[in-house]
Amino acid sequence: MFRSHRQFQMFPFNFFPFPWGQPQQPPVGPPPSHGGGQHGGPPFGPPPGQGGQPGQHGGPPSGPPPSYIPPEPQGASLYAVDPGGIRGCLYRYTYIRLNNGRRFWYYPTYVGRTSVAGWRWRPRQYRWVYYGIDLSQIRSYSCS
Repeated sequence: MFRSHRQFQMFPFNFFPFPWGQPQQPPVGPPPSHGGGQHGGPPFGPPPGQGGQPGQHGGPPSGPPPSYIPPEPQGASLYAVDPGGIRGCLYRYTYIRLNNGRRFWYYPTYVGRTSVAGWRWRPRQYRWVYYGIDLSQIRSYSCS
């Protein structure tokens, strides 16, 4: 027998019908275990209200990063980067070198206990994209 879709209340994400009624709405914001904001993990997307608009506090820079690549700092270690040190690079062009060999320009807007979040430069796309990095993955950094 065919039933009309109006006979079922749908879950907010439309995964499957709930014939017994509408479930409770999920809480707003990241789960406590993921540590968004002040708990150490990066936010789960661009800062609210920023929308990636250039020139706004927390948004990406209005233009591309510098064209030069700074030399790698002497004494780069195998240990995780200290959040206190990289905090000095907030809202500044920062060249990041990861443990896996990748390198890129970054514009950090948030530093937590174990991670940093901000805008990564994508040269092939000629744009900034929001990106979070675990501090233990950073080999070295230089900010201008």
